[in-house]
Amino acid sequence: MKDTIQNNKYVELKYKVVDEKTGTVLVGVDFPIGYIHGANDILAPAIMEELEGKIVGEVISVPFDGDQIYGPRDESLVYTDSIGNVPEEYRELGATILTENEKGEQRSFIVTRVDDKTLTVDGNNPLSGRKVVFNLDVLTIRDATAEEIDAGGPINVEPEIGNYSKVPI
Repeated sequence: MKDTIQNNKYVELKYKVVDEKTGTVLVGVDFPIGYIHGANDILAPAIMEELEGKIVGEVISVPFDGDQIYGPRDESLVYTDSIGNVPEEYRELGATILTENEKGEQRSFIVTRVDDKTLTVDGNNPLSGRKVVFNLDVLTIRDATAEEIDAGGPINVEPEIGNYSKVPI
């Protein structure tokens, strides 16, 4: 009998997030991510529910409305400034800039546009305002060790550097 995804199972999968409207791959994870099912929430609850009962080799597609988790886009979080006001290390499409306001609250902004004169950053979550599809490939299912269950994930596993594909949004 094949193992199925259920609580306290160690699961490895790969996934892609595809914009439903354009078919563009927004995020592609090429290295397996591992987690303990039911011990932590690495993905949205609706996606975790869809994984329940699946077996190795299954590929599932889960439609997802980014507004449900991240809220609608807030255009007041999009800023364009003169490129001269931006440090060199942030003048690259996809770069992340971490800011802090007077209250000590942090927010990440992603560089979404760069030209000869200006740079635009966006503080919205990249999935806000989008309908996407998570395509997940189930690679491994096994009983989790007690240590993994306590930790909520794999022990001493590090992803290979460079296998995360970043696609401009």
